[in-house]
Amino acid sequence: MTQFAAAPPLPDLLKPRRQRKGFFGFLLNNPTIAFGAGLLLVMLFIAVFAPWLGTVDPTELNPRNRNLEPSVKNWFGTDAFGRDIYSRVMYGARVSLTIGFAVAFLASVIGLVIGLISGTFRRADAIIMRVMDGLMSIPPILLAIALMALTRASVENVVIAITIAEIPRVSRLVRGVVLSLREQAYVDAAISCGCRMPMLIWRHILPNTLAPLTVQATYICASAMITESILSFIGAGVPPIIPSWGNIMADGRTLFQILPYIIFFPAVFLSLTVLAVNLMGDGFRDVLDPRKSKTS
Repeated sequence: MTQFAAAPPLPDLLKPRRQRKGFFGFLLNNPTIAFGAGLLLVMLFIAVFAPWLGTVDPTELNPRNRNLEPSVKNWFGTDAFGRDIYSRVMYGARVSLTIGFAVAFLASVIGLVIGLISGTFRRADAIIMRVMDGLMSIPPILLAIALMALTRASVENVVIAITIAEIPRVSRLVRGVVLSLREQAYVDAAISCGCRMPMLIWRHILPNTLAPLTVQATYICASAMITESILSFIGAGVPPIIPSWGNIMADGRTLFQILPYIIFFPAVFLSLTVLAVNLMGDGFRDVLDPRKSKTS
């Protein structure tokens, strides 16, 4: 009688990875989210405790100490007005993170409502999407600059301008998700059972839009911080008296060749914050992807 040899054991790479449980297990299973969240928490710590981390008043003018290189007294040096760059960078985290989170929240909420209405009601869809297409035809930074040119410089107006520029992308994303969900069998079954439209949206459509919306919100947050820095850099954003990373870089652009540290330090903090938010977005995209196989 013929005997068959036993199959060789599977390589470790082909074995299903054991998923750890709990909050810390989630972080260990998703190192991208863990690293991004840790880096973002550091920036949030800097923003919250800026009054204690900063060495002096970030708006204090001291012409006698202007354009000083980094030293023990002035860790990041001083600018052309004698202001301490280290303190300004610490306080600048407040402005950039506030604008990023505010724009992400407002654009997500407003875009969600518009997308739900557009994807659910066909008659309103034609009108709403034409308006969104018109806004999307303008690059976000140019639209934000045009809106800021019509108003005075302030943090609130920067948030409004960037939010208006980001809403069309969120609304189109939600609309696409809603249109695909309406073709699902369980939605047809709910309609055939007499489920009214408000309840249908609340119980069957809205929960399925939160995953892609969460991922999109992280990218909007990172984009908003970059847009705010661009607006402030060209003088169309936050007032110069308010320390923000964009304003700090704008103050040092004329002296960049001889005093590069004025731009270097705020640019590093901005880059690390955007990197942290993008890493979290990439991690959540992989975790929330329904097509991704989950092994236990």
